[in-house]
Amino acid sequence: MKLRDAVKDKRRGKLRNGVLLLHDNTPSHSSCIAVASAKQCGFELLPHPSYSPDLAPSDFCLFPKLKENIRGQVFDSDDDVMSAVDTWLHDQDRVFYEHGLKQLEKRWQKCIDVRGDYVET
Repeated sequence: MKLRDAVKDKRRGKLRNGVLLLHDNTPSHSSCIAVASAKQCGFELLPHPSYSPDLAPSDFCLFPKLKENIRGQVFDSDDDVMSAVDTWLHDQDRVFYEHGLKQLEKRWQKCIDVRGDYVET
């Protein structure tokens, strides 16, 4: 429900257009409660093959770039780290996120082509 509220507040009109939600297969994401909650919020859940970190945009697009940005910095507190990450995420333009999603589409196609086997990048 918190995610739904955040989408409603930060991305006006997106709930009406539909939200696609891509979770990995961790127990917290694939539990009956999590799946039911996502569906109750009106989100469409996208399937994610097991053991496929190469299909998680956070793994191939987001985290490597974020790590590049904060490498070498020393943070005094968890709040400082969260602030730096939040600032970096907000500083990325729309094209950055669109590029990550376009890469995801290509990776999904590779996964389909090899019938779900592990996809190397």
